[in-house]
Amino acid sequence: MDTNLVVEGIKFMVLGMGSVFLFLIIMIFFMNIMSVIIHKFFPEPRPVIPGEKKAQDNRKVVAAITAAIIHHRQG
Repeated sequence: MDTNLVVEGIKFMVLGMGSVFLFLIIMIFFMNIMSVIIHKFFPEPRPVIPGEKKAQDNRKVVAAITAAIIHHRQG
């Protein structure tokens, strides 16, 4: 019974590392599929660009700032 332990160790190392590598490849594949599905049904909201606000919104902001300044100056 002449078994080379180094060769057996290398076989187990390759088997273990190969199974971990295969698992990681499968996990990345399914995470990409999940990401596509989630972005399809739950898209990210479109960011609001300051130049695209309505004039009425700006008036409300200006009125609130003006009222805050007047209140601050009165004490």
